[in-house]
Amino acid sequence: MTTIAFIGSGNIGGTLARLSVAAGHDVVLSNSRGPETLKDLVAELGPKARAATAAEAAAAGDLVVVSVPLRAYRDVPVEPLAGKPVLDTNNYYPDRDGTFPELEDASATSSGLLQRHLPASKVVKVFNNIYSVHLLSLPRPAGAPDRSALPIAGDDASAKATATAYLDAIGYDAVDAGTLADSWRFQPGTPAYGGLYGGDAEHFWESPGVPAGATALRAALEEAKR
Repeated sequence: MTTIAFIGSGNIGGTLARLSVAAGHDVVLSNSRGPETLKDLVAELGPKARAATAAEAAAAGDLVVVSVPLRAYRDVPVEPLAGKPVLDTNNYYPDRDGTFPELEDASATSSGLLQRHLPASKVVKVFNNIYSVHLLSLPRPAGAPDRSALPIAGDDASAKATATAYLDAIGYDAVDAGTLADSWRFQPGTPAYGGLYGGDAEHFWESPGVPAGATALRAALEEAKR
């Protein structure tokens, strides 16, 4: 099976690690604090999981998930990720990350910045628009009428195909939202961000997740405006 590596193992990374192990993948986990801080998560996930440094995880992964705050994107190892598909789950939150002028004036996207940092890698934006609790609760088998879809965006067709296959393995359909330059369509503040899977805003944080299929997702992506 494919080895999925994680640079960042917080809410989204940890959730994806759980879904990956359930789908039969091996996982290698890393974070900014060191492998020893991940021992509880590794123990929970069992023999298909191990912890490593970020560089070791990057080297070990066939597919690598980057799930770090945007302010830390320049700390992502470059050389071990050359030639690999990299799934970027990040969002730009100025209150957390500080101000990035090229994101403020919409001349770049957050995933575009990661792609610039990883020029020999194949970045795909995905998993940034869904709350981790909903991500864990909504997987369904292929063909299920209530299977949810998640948007992907990237500049490399083979990497998007890899991302689509991974999504399918963990219980989701994929909707191709275009290139990394188009990934703003499911960034914070757009109709496809967050609420699509959380139900009404009043009960979003308590909701176990509301399935949203490809048709609903495509409609939300079309509604996006800058």
